[in-house]
Amino acid sequence: MAVPKKRTGHSAQGHRRSNWKATKPETTKCPNCGATVLAHTVCTECGTYKGKPVSLKDREAQVLVKEEKKTTKKAAKTAEKEVQAEAKTEAKTEKKTAKKSTKTEAKTKAKTEAKAEKEEKTEE
Repeated sequence: MAVPKKRTGHSAQGHRRSNWKATKPETTKCPNCGATVLAHTVCTECGTYKGKPVSLKDREAQVLVKEEKKTTKKAAKTAEKEVQAEAKTEAKTEKKTAKKSTKTEAKTKAKTEAKAEKEEKTEE
């Protein structure tokens, strides 16, 4: 084994160690709660990692919440479809009533004109 002949001086030792320094750890924000967290670690505030819960209880709770959201979305979509269908039927009935009213107005005009003509003939 090699043995140094002389001791290394303080200056030489300092020059050698000048690039050996501590760095700040990388931090990120938790996507779930927004707290500052060390990179690649579980969030200490909410217990999630990469936006997913770490404990089994939290995972089960998250699955239940997702299922509820799906059912509410489906219910909202069906309700929206029903509303659209009702609006279509109302529009159709309004068109029919508008056509009927124009027809009846035309008939009444024709009748009044016919009466006016008869009255004119009778007056002559």
